[in-house]
Amino acid sequence: MKIAPACVLLLSGCAGAQSALDADGPSALAIENLIFLFLAVCGVAFVLVMGVMTWALVRGRNEPAGRPQTERSMGRVVAGAVVATFLVITFLTAASFYATPSLDRGKADPPTILVRGQQWWWQFSYLDADPAKTFQTANELHIPVGTDVRLRLEASDVIHSFWVPNLTGKQDLVPGRENVLTLNAAKPGVYRGQCAEFCGLQHSHMALLVIAEEPADYARWLDVQRGLATAPTDGEAAAGKLVFMSKPCAACHTIRGTEAVGTTGPDLTHIGSRSTIGAGLLDNTRGSISAWIADPQTLKPGNNMPLVPVTSEELRQLSAYMKGLQ
Repeated sequence: MKIAPACVLLLSGCAGAQSALDADGPSALAIENLIFLFLAVCGVAFVLVMGVMTWALVRGRNEPAGRPQTERSMGRVVAGAVVATFLVITFLTAASFYATPSLDRGKADPPTILVRGQQWWWQFSYLDADPAKTFQTANELHIPVGTDVRLRLEASDVIHSFWVPNLTGKQDLVPGRENVLTLNAAKPGVYRGQCAEFCGLQHSHMALLVIAEEPADYARWLDVQRGLATAPTDGEAAAGKLVFMSKPCAACHTIRGTEAVGTTGPDLTHIGSRSTIGAGLLDNTRGSISAWIADPQTLKPGNNMPLVPVTSEELRQLSAYMKGLQ
């Protein structure tokens, strides 16, 4: 009776928002098929090895000791096993190389997004031939359903690795080098990604969300994101804007349409529309924003945001302003 719950627990990892066995894109499907191929081949090899071992033990027990043909027979078995191992490894290696090109499908002019990994967050620059339409966001990547999206992968500090299991395989982001990756989501949904290369103290807190939307919804999202920051609509948020501009915040962050043009931290122009802060660390609520501003090093030790002295009233004002930036 205890086996069934254990099986259910194990199988729960085969689906969900972060599972390589729940493919929703061509690249992920190629990798999923490769996983099942490896599983099948290795399963057959395991059964054969166990069978030969059992046969050898049983036969050795039934034959007289020192019989010459036993040694010769085992020699042939070992030689056959070596040849079979070589063939299996060669086959699996060829299958891996065949699946690898699916990570970059190489379409001529897909939408292009520059992905820059930083300790410990993701910067996404939506590129356009018209510089006025180019904008940045952080930790949430929006893509249209059924369209190849080219990702240009770069790193600002150390090696990171971009991995969204439901949509594609892993690809490294290496300082001084640009790699490419193609995303294509077959259906709308929210897919969780993660840095898959140890990159420092907060590596495990470097998550991202890929939000796949119908083309019309994606176009509307683009229009909103290209716009300037939302002006405060109440006194508390307006006071929060004044606090933001008077503190070091404006020197590190950009809020388009204001005098804040810093480039050290994430672009906050539309931070209120994101579902999380801190690269997936906390839900995006006023309480979380206040806690993050009050003591970022306790929540995410080692991150590059300094402790900015603010009063409790200023915290309330800042959180109102940040949440209003939709």
